[in-house]
Amino acid sequence: MRDEDSRYEAVRSRDGRFDGAFFFAVETTGIYCRPSCPATTPRRHNVRFFATAAAAQGSGFRACRRCRPDAVPGSADWNVRADVVGRAMRLIADGVVDREGVAGLAARLGYSARQVQRQLTAELGAGPVALARAQRAHTARVLLQTTGLPVTEIAFASGFASVRQFNDTVRQVYDSTPTQVRAAAPRGREVRRATPGAGIPLRLAHRGPYLAAAVFDRLAREAVPGVEEVTGAPGTRTYRRTLRLPYGTALVAVAERTAVPKAGGGTRPGGWLDARLHLTDHRDLTTAVQRLRRLFDLDADPYAVDERLGADPRLAPLVAARPGLRSPGAVDPLEPAVRALAGQAGAERLVRRYGKALDAPCGSLTHLFPEPGVLAEAEPGGPLGALAAALADGTVRLDPGADRDDAERALLALPGMDPATVATLRVRALGDPDVAPPGAAVPEAWRPWRSYAVQHLYVAGEPIR
Repeated sequence: MRDEDSRYEAVRSRDGRFDGAFFFAVETTGIYCRPSCPATTPRRHNVRFFATAAAAQGSGFRACRRCRPDAVPGSADWNVRADVVGRAMRLIADGVVDREGVAGLAARLGYSARQVQRQLTAELGAGPVALARAQRAHTARVLLQTTGLPVTEIAFASGFASVRQFNDTVRQVYDSTPTQVRAAAPRGREVRRATPGAGIPLRLAHRGPYLAAAVFDRLAREAVPGVEEVTGAPGTRTYRRTLRLPYGTALVAVAERTAVPKAGGGTRPGGWLDARLHLTDHRDLTTAVQRLRRLFDLDADPYAVDERLGADPRLAPLVAARPGLRSPGAVDPLEPAVRALAGQAGAERLVRRYGKALDAPCGSLTHLFPEPGVLAEAEPGGPLGALAAALADGTVRLDPGADRDDAERALLALPGMDPATVATLRVRALGDPDVAPPGAAVPEAWRPWRSYAVQHLYVAGEPIR
């Protein structure tokens, strides 16, 4: 939706389908909002539109305290697009700029820092530093309002280089001091302030309908003992797992029940999954959240997917029966690769033999999934060892910013890799929404959502032909 008059109509109707796709700001108030904001619709001549929250912040606008535009799901474009801007946005969301700087981001993309700056600014109205800064501000607000951590610790955990930079950014984005942001935390809701040792409670937002049951069914079937588990009865299940992160480790829990906000007029914007994270280093919060979002496919646009696939005669009844069906991803690209190459039993064996044991096991969660370098040394030779070695030395990249076509060519060059396995990795590890099984005669009309079409057939138990 690029036409500004069309965007204004979305704002007037409070259409939550476009939350995260663009933002609008009101010149008379100095505030920017998501399209579904329940506040009184401003006059057209007072409204400006921005592609990102960072662009709105860079123009001097503050985040609305009512609709929290900084907390909306990311634009679904970043999942779909395979160009440098889409790849850059996925890497920034994963915290690469905070950890490696703009130079590290550019190196991963294969461009110069100046080229990356120019392309992001031209399309999004903000460069990588501003985009990462907006993300840090959101992380800071979450930590301020859900934990009792000292403000100084939150500043560095959010990725800021100094407490002064942290204070200045929070004031600019939220028009409040960090202490005031903490005092304004919502009360009386399910996810309350964390107590010491209780972890960080979060709402993992999604747009539109979300068929959680199908995702949890798949996670339960694929769970690797020691690393993952799904407990509880259908409808009230909890997915728990360990995570290896850049600065430390984590134990995470995500509830199956999808919460939906009260309708405030217009199209209902979606809902969220309740989660709780126990991090050994709070600097990993942003990365942990983003990896969970990829696993649960929370940044998808179900409206676009269902509209396209629902027009197909074969898929129409499946889409009608399961609106909001997602295509799950992975938190670690090695995990789906090991399942594909070694099977479920093989993955469990590798975890027991080579996974790092947690210092403090939590129930059945006892290990981290093995690192590529460890598997490469322990299992030399064979397809699994070759893949692990390629991931360890960077010959194959399956991170969020990897070029999908380059990754496919590199994977196919490895011993034992066949097109079917590579297709699986494009979907699960690289989050490609448009993958068809090799040799399957799927209609072109299913593009660019063939991965979701295949998921519908899989869940329905229908053959892919």
